[in-house]
Amino acid sequence: MQTLGQQALVGILSHIIFIVITWQVLQAINIDPIIRKGKIFEARVLLILLTIVIGTTVSNFFLDILQWSGQLNLLF
Repeated sequence: MQTLGQQALVGILSHIIFIVITWQVLQAINIDPIIRKGKIFEARVLLILLTIVIGTTVSNFFLDILQWSGQLNLLF
């Protein structure tokens, strides 16, 4: 049971870290030219959702690699 708790904690922290990193990276992109006037709220919601999608995807990839590398010893 303790292993499941550790995996849950690593998963949560990984998702949060990669979402924060993705947010910082997306802030460097100038999206002002593609935003219609008066649609600032919608653009911010889009950035938040895009951040969550990209950050979670990268985090899942990282967690999968971590899990698979831990299972490699079962090959031998």
